[in-house]
Amino acid sequence: MEQNQILKRYGTDYKKMTKELLEAADLIGLISDHDCRIGIKPNLVAPADASWGATTHPEIVAGIIEYLQDHGCRNLVIAEGSWVGDRTEESFEVCGYWKLSEQYGVPLLDAQKDTHFTKDCDGLKLELCSCVKDIDFLINVPVLKGHCQTKITCALKNMKGLLPNTEKRHFHAMGLHRPIAHLAKGIRQDFIVVDHICGDLDFEDGGNPVVKNCIMVSRDPVLVDTYVCGLLHYGIEEVPYIQMAEQLGAGSTDLEHAKIGVLAEEGTYYLEGSAIWDEELPYADKVVAVQDLVQEVESCSACYGYLLPALDRLRKEGLLEQLGEKICIGQGYRGKHGKLGVGNCTSGFDFCVKGCPPTETEIYEALKRYIVLGTLTQEKRY
Repeated sequence: MEQNQILKRYGTDYKKMTKELLEAADLIGLISDHDCRIGIKPNLVAPADASWGATTHPEIVAGIIEYLQDHGCRNLVIAEGSWVGDRTEESFEVCGYWKLSEQYGVPLLDAQKDTHFTKDCDGLKLELCSCVKDIDFLINVPVLKGHCQTKITCALKNMKGLLPNTEKRHFHAMGLHRPIAHLAKGIRQDFIVVDHICGDLDFEDGGNPVVKNCIMVSRDPVLVDTYVCGLLHYGIEEVPYIQMAEQLGAGSTDLEHAKIGVLAEEGTYYLEGSAIWDEELPYADKVVAVQDLVQEVESCSACYGYLLPALDRLRKEGLLEQLGEKICIGQGYRGKHGKLGVGNCTSGFDFCVKGCPPTETEIYEALKRYIVLGTLTQEKRY
């Protein structure tokens, strides 16, 4: 497979589709030493079934494992760390990865429990999980989906799962885009298998899956994310970390000279011009509808990611228009005072939905009570 290629496959037999794509891409030909340590990095952001639109389908990872084992690769590991506020162990269980591990004899590595080390990632020092040093060939298996803060999340951002929780929080204090770009130089992605089966185009923790039944493979994470921007109706300038990563030498945004192919039963055909957008995806609008009500400063993805769906639920019930002030959220509010806040970072506010992070349901119920009560004096704390 060439560096400027993206190969797609449509269907519903996800394991079979994955193996066919890997054969077509000649993945094994890219692995110089078949005894090397091969890491598989899915997206298990939270304990949610893949049909919810947030996590990597285990059938895809099963296809990768079977392909590699059929070609004599035995030194495999599945490595992941869920987002702050959820336990990776629970995600492994709910998402079907413990069963996968037992079936194929591939160990699971919980990055949340791993040690970590400091690495200079092309001018920015970042804390990475130690497992990164032990992986010789990394296969990234992200979910193509929307993100409440960065608009999209796919190949580049999925590497955040190999950071300790303290560094994940630090990324938000640094503004997300710059550290994500530098992370692309700190953790090399050797091959990408994109789960484009039913990702949620609005919220990274799922709940509104959009079924496309597609899997994509590529060698260039920057090219993948550039293509994903187009599919989701964004320009790459709206997702700054993509061009930043290109400037650092982590890949290319040049879709004009990319080869976008579709693997079909009758063979592979390549798309040209506007035909590369061969599928119609709806515009993501749920985040836009509620984010103006939020005053966000350095918030973590989990906290912000739970807040926006909660607000969307209140909007659908016609309650959100009764909210008289903006909701503050994020690390930037630590030690400060205000009226209405979400998360422990706003514990000094008159009304605070406590938690690190509070769940979507907790936020929804607390804000609903706050709106119905109507005054701060009736309930000071949730």
